[in-house]
Amino acid sequence: MTDSTIRSARTRRVVIGLTAGLALAIGAPLAASAHVHVTPEAASAGGTQTLTFSFSHGCDGSPTTALAVDIPEGVGNATPVVQGGWTVTRQLGPDGVPTRVVYTSDAPVEDGLKAAVSMDVLFAEGTADSTLAFPVTQTCAEGETEWTQIAEDGEDPRELDAPAPLVAVGAVVDEADAGHGGTDGSGHASDDAASAAADAEAAASVSSTDPVARWLAAGGLAAGIAALVVVLVRGRRKA
Repeated sequence: MTDSTIRSARTRRVVIGLTAGLALAIGAPLAASAHVHVTPEAASAGGTQTLTFSFSHGCDGSPTTALAVDIPEGVGNATPVVQGGWTVTRQLGPDGVPTRVVYTSDAPVEDGLKAAVSMDVLFAEGTADSTLAFPVTQTCAEGETEWTQIAEDGEDPRELDAPAPLVAVGAVVDEADAGHGGTDGSGHASDDAASAAADAEAAASVSSTDPVARWLAAGGLAAGIAALVVVLVRGRRKA
């Protein structure tokens, strides 16, 4: 085997390795963003928390027409928030508590645009120190995606194809705050609650960063890798 053949084989291995790394760098963030997210991801048992379900993708590119949220056992009540652009319908259980809330978009939400729906959820005291799943069915102009998967013991939830939004329920909230969703006596959110909500919104914004920005960043990375390959090839030829 000649020196030039050896150099060529080494160069191919370098290019293949760098390409695989680039694919992982691009693919992992995009896969993570293609979920239905819930914020905040934590609540207190015995209290009411406003949950926001957001998405920024369709079904394989098809625009979203509706979002249906299933209400798990342990929820004392769920009150959908009426907001422009969505029509809300509910399926009620025997006790009058919604078992499913359906938000139908007045106009299809194009793939790549971020949208969100909200509801006030009362977590029963019995849900303390547990995690509740809120399965979501995303209906699109063509097809639908059921975000219902729940990780089993020892399974990494990040490896699931269509994970259900999860809310970690903590200890029972103080009686003075129970049923007020973290508000003070005047009915306004306390400073701590407002701060927590702001942090959650910031986290949601980071987690759903515009895919275009990530592709631009990936393009810069690819250009840098290409330049590195050229330097390596020229260096080996000179040697």
